[in-house]
Amino acid sequence: MTSIGEILAASTPIEGGFRATIPDNWLQGRTAYGGLSSALALHAAQLLEADLPPLRSAQVAFIGPLAGEVSVVATKLRRGRTAAFIQADITSDAGLGFRATFVFMAPQESRVDLDDTVGSKHRPPPPGTELYVGPPNFFTGNFEFFDLKDETQGASWLRWARLRARDGLDPLVELMAIGDALPPAAFRLFGKNPVPLSSLTWILNLLTPTPATRDGWWLLNATTDHARHGSSSQSMTIWNADGERIADAMQSVAIFG
Repeated sequence: MTSIGEILAASTPIEGGFRATIPDNWLQGRTAYGGLSSALALHAAQLLEADLPPLRSAQVAFIGPLAGEVSVVATKLRRGRTAAFIQADITSDAGLGFRATFVFMAPQESRVDLDDTVGSKHRPPPPGTELYVGPPNFFTGNFEFFDLKDETQGASWLRWARLRARDGLDPLVELMAIGDALPPAAFRLFGKNPVPLSSLTWILNLLTPTPATRDGWWLLNATTDHARHGSSSQSMTIWNADGERIADAMQSVAIFG
């Protein structure tokens, strides 16, 4: 199993980023797991500009398949007094496969102070709990999972997840890597006869400039509220081990059948 840290350590610098190899254990079908692509892209964005303010938003497009050797290149779109916009592209021999815009913004003084987010009452599985680990030739083999089965009704998932190898990773790179670890929630609509699904876009908004958790555990939720004409829209939430809501997200998903 090759970890994200090992992928980055083996990468070679190029102008604006680096060249890396996506190993088979990070694939989902014929393309790289979207969380890995997002983590590599964020790392390139962080390398591009010194002293970036905290990451507050990511807008991701999964454009095409990525496997084998890839180039990850970041470009500064604009950096003003409060915010920096950085684009990151990942290309392979097949062409452009991934594009993200990352928004970094420093905290600002404001008269507005509202927090209507809902925390989670759930806590991570205690030591000794039987966890699910995916097969070694699929990206889920890089994670440990624990499903809250009584809470996952309808087209929805609620699952604890953590990276098996996370030492030395930037916390935001770790969060990007794990934030897309759930299957598309529309998958639950097919029962015993699933069809292929593929994420198209992902928008992630961080609710704190310094996301953190304990023992690597993050609680992930994805809920589909509309699926029609081969496309679905799902909302997503991430909580940390103490039940604090860390991020909100939305994703569009293609349904092939």
